[in-house]
Amino acid sequence: MGQELLTVKNLNKSFGGIHALKDINLTIRSNEIHCFAGINGSGKSTFIKCVSGIYEPDQGEIILNGRSYSRLSPQEAIEKGIQVIYQDLSLFSHLTIAENIAINKIMNSKKRLVSQKEIYSVAQTQLEKIGVEMDLNATVQESTMANCQLTAICRALAMDAKLIFMDEPTTALTGKEVKRLLTIVMDLKKKGYAIVFISHKLDEIFDIADKISIFRDGEIVGDFERSELDKKKLSHYMTGREVEYPRYVRTFQDNTPLLQVDRLGQKENYQDISFSVRPGDILGLTGLLGSGRTELGLTLFGLNPHNEGSIFFEGRELRRLTPGLMKSLGIGLLPEDRAAQGLFANRSVKQNLSSVVLERFSRTAGLLDQKEEERIAIEISTDMNVKTSSVDAPVSTLSGGNQQKVVIGKWIASKPKLFIMDAPTVGIDVGSKAEIYDKIQFYASQGMAILLISDEIEEIVLNCNRILVMAQGRQIAMIEEEERLQASQSELEEKIMQLISEENPLPVQTQGGAVV
Repeated sequence: MGQELLTVKNLNKSFGGIHALKDINLTIRSNEIHCFAGINGSGKSTFIKCVSGIYEPDQGEIILNGRSYSRLSPQEAIEKGIQVIYQDLSLFSHLTIAENIAINKIMNSKKRLVSQKEIYSVAQTQLEKIGVEMDLNATVQESTMANCQLTAICRALAMDAKLIFMDEPTTALTGKEVKRLLTIVMDLKKKGYAIVFISHKLDEIFDIADKISIFRDGEIVGDFERSELDKKKLSHYMTGREVEYPRYVRTFQDNTPLLQVDRLGQKENYQDISFSVRPGDILGLTGLLGSGRTELGLTLFGLNPHNEGSIFFEGRELRRLTPGLMKSLGIGLLPEDRAAQGLFANRSVKQNLSSVVLERFSRTAGLLDQKEEERIAIEISTDMNVKTSSVDAPVSTLSGGNQQKVVIGKWIASKPKLFIMDAPTVGIDVGSKAEIYDKIQFYASQGMAILLISDEIEEIVLNCNRILVMAQGRQIAMIEEEERLQASQSELEEKIMQLISEENPLPVQTQGGAVV
């Protein structure tokens, strides 16, 4: 057992009368991977901000390296060895990998002049600590997300970190990249570091955790050794209820194809793709990063023009696809990156929910019927169970799960015939995930056709009555309804993983030089 690095006693923090943290007692040790689990808004992020000096606790004691504090400043936390790697990584996109790794250490030294040789020396030393090679001259903006994540880890190590908080570090990584990252995290533990790992992916928690602390409604409802929990127990402690993910079975009677794709191809992204989608279908589209799955979805919404093959919608061949045309035909798109592509971050929940159906309450001279806009927003937010104080609240104040419900809801308001959903539950907790699965399956049961794009194989198997598997831009398998019904969930997951691994037998050389 490692030594105690951080202990908090009776930590409390409130915002406007709302208790974000209530009497938190917790100890984190060296040589330990300590996982935090909890739904969005449970208090995990508030705890991290209190112990890293961003927030001042209302009450409680923080004991760091044996010394007691009522609060810490950010600089004190850094000097004592606390580093936080947030989900957005906070890297400088125009700087090189080397400069991003070294920048905080160099700035902290307060040197007026710094040589490139010193920058590279700092960066190379950190790469050696995690056993990775990367092109230090590559800029962040031209590097993969996996290499950016490794860069953020190295930057933390350069600051002589003893305790590293990692917030949702695998959200944008492929399966192979996740395995590589988890291996690095476990190696850091062996070298004496304390790692606090926050993830909504329960498989990852059970893969690496030594200890698991479960947050709910600002309290810790339990501290457990990994062996004391399974997925069902963990989900129950996180949500306070039983969380079930039922498998979807299509019951809609109309078998007339709504969408037909014939030998579709688009430059280097994908080729020779053929399938059809009926009302009530949830067609899963899965494969590793680079398989062409997202690019295919963008094509079907008019954002990534194809140069081979044909697309038919309701029996009509579509030749010049644009987003405006696809929307008018009844096709919606939930983009992969909700923050950058799916939301108007500086607008209200109401304005986001009504953004796809503005024509419904537009008057002459460009005026809007604000009462109708509010009615639609309240109706959709209630239907999607969006947790918000008001539809006039900024959408940026919502949790990730509720933001995702808003992006889905704005398209549901348009009553789409075909809904293309790319990574619908990425970065979302188990409670919100169950709610979104329920909605996806409900709308499909009412006759909506859904194209569900995901690299989470469990998500595909649970929700999709038909599954198209892609690898390296090619269609390698179609699992039809009959086969899917006859096979168990575990059998289907194993089959899909085998299909993908057989098509990608060698390690992938990523941009920037790291093998993951």
